Amino acid sequence: MPAPESAIATDGLTRRFGDRVAVDRLTLSVTPGAIFGLLGPNGAGKSTTIKMLTTLLPPTSGSARVSGFDITTEPARVRRAIGYVPQLLSADGSLTGAENLMLSARLYDIPRAERKPRIAEALAFMGLTEFARLLVRTYSGGMVRRLELAQAMLHHPAVLFLDEPTIGLDPIARRSVWERLQQARRQFAMTILITTHDMEEAEVLCDTLAIMHAGVIAALGAPAELRSQIGPDATLDDVFAHFAGGAITEGGSFRDIGRTRNTATRFG
Repeated sequence: MPAPESAIATDGLTRRFGDRVAVDRLTLSVTPGAIFGLLGPNGAGKSTTIKMLTTLLPPTSGSARVSGFDITTEPARVRRAIGYVPQLLSADGSLTGAENLMLSARLYDIPRAERKPRIAEALAFMGLTEFARLLVRTYSGGMVRRLELAQAMLHHPAVLFLDEPTIGLDPIARRSVWERLQQARRQFAMTILITTHDMEEAEVLCDTLAIMHAGVIAALGAPAELRSQIGPDATLDDVFAHFAGGAITEGGSFRDIGRTRNTATRFG
């Protein structure tokens, strides 16, 4: 099968919850190998969009293709082509880092002979080799997030979805995650879609930004292009406030990061 022209493509993608329209006729295209940022205030529809694109939530109407596969008619093929790191804590604190990765290897049906070398590669890539045999509950928040990235990337997905990847992390841990994501994009030619409230993160990582407001795309473009639309001295904070109609609000250890993500808005 030839490589798709778009790593992610949506056409009129819509999701309703009763009378509430969470995502309203979303149409966008993400270039293969890009880091695409989806910004917006809580309740804008970002997480709902990711849930549809990762086949966790069926659309009410419209369509989308991820890595060339239709999210409605080919969900199994979509799931094999993607990695997903949600806001909620996904690593098991009662297992070691290596045991978490082995569980992921089995879930992704990685051939038995490839599991140990693939796990060793993932641990080294994320800088976790020396911590592989420690229980994850003893990890710092940044180490937990890097482990979750390792889990999501273990099967070398074509597209990686990250929902608030650095929420609750200190600046050093946050930058460590950024470095790993930039390296993954270069090394594996991976397409990454990221949601974030961190404008510095959006500026550093993303080639293209889409700002959602009330379920629709209010602005789309490269960070510099969006800033230029507001004024010569505009920041991304200014861009966000202008197009999303509000200010940015945002929120350790294993326990800290779990608590932070567990209280995050799930439909944002």
